[in-house]
Amino acid sequence: MAITVGLSLYTTRLVLNALGVNDFGIFNLVGGAVMMLTFLNNSMAAATQRFMSYTEGSGDLEKLKTIFNVSIVSHLAVGGVVFMLMELIGYILFDGVLSIPAERIEAAKWVYQFTVVSTLVTIISVPYDAVINAHENMLFYGIIGILEAVLKLSIAIYIANSTHDQLITYGLLMAVSTVFTLYIRRIYCHRHYSECEIYLRKHFSKPLFKEMTSFAGWSLLGSSTSMITGYGQGILINTFFGTSVNAAQAIAGQVNGQLGAFGNTMLKALNPVIAKSEGAGNRELMLKASAVGNKVAFFLLMIFYIPMLVEAPFVLKIWLDNVPDYTITFCQLALIRSLLEQLTITFSSSISAVGNIRKFQIYSSILAASPLVITYIFFKYEYPVYALYIVLITYTIMSSVVLIYFTHKLCGLVIEEYLKDTFLRCIVSFIIVICCAGIITYSMNESSTRFFLVGLTTVLTYSIAVYKIGFTINERALIRKNLKYGPILTGKEPKTI
Repeated sequence: MAITVGLSLYTTRLVLNALGVNDFGIFNLVGGAVMMLTFLNNSMAAATQRFMSYTEGSGDLEKLKTIFNVSIVSHLAVGGVVFMLMELIGYILFDGVLSIPAERIEAAKWVYQFTVVSTLVTIISVPYDAVINAHENMLFYGIIGILEAVLKLSIAIYIANSTHDQLITYGLLMAVSTVFTLYIRRIYCHRHYSECEIYLRKHFSKPLFKEMTSFAGWSLLGSSTSMITGYGQGILINTFFGTSVNAAQAIAGQVNGQLGAFGNTMLKALNPVIAKSEGAGNRELMLKASAVGNKVAFFLLMIFYIPMLVEAPFVLKIWLDNVPDYTITFCQLALIRSLLEQLTITFSSSISAVGNIRKFQIYSSILAASPLVITYIFFKYEYPVYALYIVLITYTIMSSVVLIYFTHKLCGLVIEEYLKDTFLRCIVSFIIVICCAGIITYSMNESSTRFFLVGLTTVLTYSIAVYKIGFTINERALIRKNLKYGPILTGKEPKTI
């Protein structure tokens, strides 16, 4: 992840310089469907992974093979539907909806078609991502992540020196790299995991197909609403403010995504544990893993986000030669929203593990549609563009309340314990650390020395605040035991247990 983050941030700098602000904005507006459907892909993979991890908890290999075959069929069907929808949507978008300079319309259409192809391949490959997640194979994810980062860097260097249309070339090569890495996942899974055996006549079950389709359908309702809302916000920004502000939004997304990579990797390892615990009938362990997961996800992001929050102007000037307007504000607000999300981020996995997701997805979908409507009203009445992120932060808070309620109702979460042991400890730790970092920022002029001192202060105060305030007495005892006996490094339990 460390290698991937460094390469990805440098790649963004090269791509922005090569394409220019407007073409970079066009790619992220039109190719935003890739990001949108990456989110859809993750949601669908989570639905398939839930059944695989749950079944692994019960140890039924034959059922795992059936689940894999059923998921292959269902995702082929979904891929076909999405392909037709994207072609229809593309026709509508380029018929007067998107605000793109006339001379770049043709290039934008090519980028969109490359997006359609890579999206189709991504959806079809979802079952393989689910298998890797279910087996908690973080080593393979690390290798694939580095490979993807190296490919993107190579593409960025190539287009910086290309004499062809750089936007079209970039779109084509990004699609090729997506297909290539997904094909590697497919080969790896068939060679290493026995459940990856495509034999529909032997391993297909209509009752299981109906059960998985019903579950995936409700999951798809929630993820599709969020997906449409997310992409719609990019279109609203484009309509009211133009492609240069789309570029600022894309850079904020890059910063947020790359700095949050460590937390996302931790969640990939934790989600199978949640589902397997429920599959094995251990509800107590499932809830404990979920509650601690929220806390650790928050703390993993906090150590990276706080220096960026207080030093965003300095970092962006160093990172990018040309910083688009609104980028700094977008980055700071996006980071705050992402931190708030971590406080309840694993609860959706707990609800999915239990399996009764219909009401939860209905409420979540209704709530997820609200930011798009409210943002449109704000922009219509000439509110500033950063009002979008204020709306998103408000939505995140409301969404967290819904998650806590349904985790309590469906899984038995004790809300008072969650607020005391997770929420308050995270918020207090955050306030202490950011205040200490902020004192350095406001007492010195902007410089590399100040940035270094902010980072050093953050690490020191973070270590004390998180250990003493963020973790409970039992959690601190577990940390000390791990440090003393080293079970995390050796994979062995200490002799005293």
